[in-house]
Amino acid sequence: MRIDGSAYRTIWPEEDGRAVAIIDQTRLPHDFAVVRLTTLEDAAHAIRAMLVRGAPLIGAAAAYGVALAMRADSGDTGLERACATLLATRPTAVNLRWALERMRARLAPLPEPERVAAADAEAASIADEDVAINRAIGGHGAALIRAAAERKRPGEPVNLLTHCNAGWLATVDWGTALAPVYAAFEQGIPLHVWVDETRPRNQGASLTAWELKHHGVPHTVIADNVGGHLMQHGQVDLCIVGTDRTTATGDVCNKIGTYLKALAAHDNGVPFYVGLPSPTIDWTIADGVRQIPIEERDGREVSELTGRTADGRIETVRVTPDGSPVANFAFDVTPARLVTGLITERGVCPATRQGLLGLFPERG
Repeated sequence: MRIDGSAYRTIWPEEDGRAVAIIDQTRLPHDFAVVRLTTLEDAAHAIRAMLVRGAPLIGAAAAYGVALAMRADSGDTGLERACATLLATRPTAVNLRWALERMRARLAPLPEPERVAAADAEAASIADEDVAINRAIGGHGAALIRAAAERKRPGEPVNLLTHCNAGWLATVDWGTALAPVYAAFEQGIPLHVWVDETRPRNQGASLTAWELKHHGVPHTVIADNVGGHLMQHGQVDLCIVGTDRTTATGDVCNKIGTYLKALAAHDNGVPFYVGLPSPTIDWTIADGVRQIPIEERDGREVSELTGRTADGRIETVRVTPDGSPVANFAFDVTPARLVTGLITERGVCPATRQGLLGLFPERG
């Protein structure tokens, strides 16, 4: 995607293969910075501290982390240590486990001298496949936006609501929930995006708004609690969100607050779609509420806010009373019954086991 006209991915290997470059998302929207990862520990820190985030990008970063680890120790011990270290960084997104299992399966049968080159190639393949998957999601989702546009007066924009950041910053490129937005925008379909601020880390206000602005897509940032009001007054035509893990039965685990948006959409008859790359499907579980581990993060993400002051300084301030306990659940689960459809790289399907198997029969 584009930043002021220049094309970028969120992660890319340097030419000599000895480092991987990432966009440090903790410094957005006020500072665009590229960070070099040169070791397994660098990659693990980038995932854990959310320099990279979003389920597909976490998977790609983990794959590149294994590739970096192979340069230091390409033996079986080095491979297992790399996979174990990276798996422990974030518990919820299934893409992390998927990417590590794929890297292990590719590298374990090889003799040690071949593992470095093979790891580089496999990580690059995972990244390229993510781009292709998300581009396809964009095409299928853009058809839904076009259909909504045809129901409106000529020239009137389609109003979409999204939550958190499921744009290209959450993937290698294009995004999941926002891939349809970008595809529709490129097709000239009039549209406007309501951007939830998405507390506590403000990924909507700081990341989604940043990438939409730099790509030229009309948008408005809103407080998290505004979405229901907008739906009641007919100002949302459809919701599209992303997912960090989706069950085989269509339950969707996404950034905390997604469930409340789905409830509001259901109450107001607003279609609620999920952009779903297939590596995010966890075919081993059926009950998202009871089976998906929900990450609990540092309470300071809730009790503190960081922003830019009028004189340009970046400052962190506390917004809760000293001594007040804080809970910080990072995700919630939206039951399949509240999901209108899943937008995958193979098409759109109902949020059911039958719907998913209709698109992915090999998983039956």
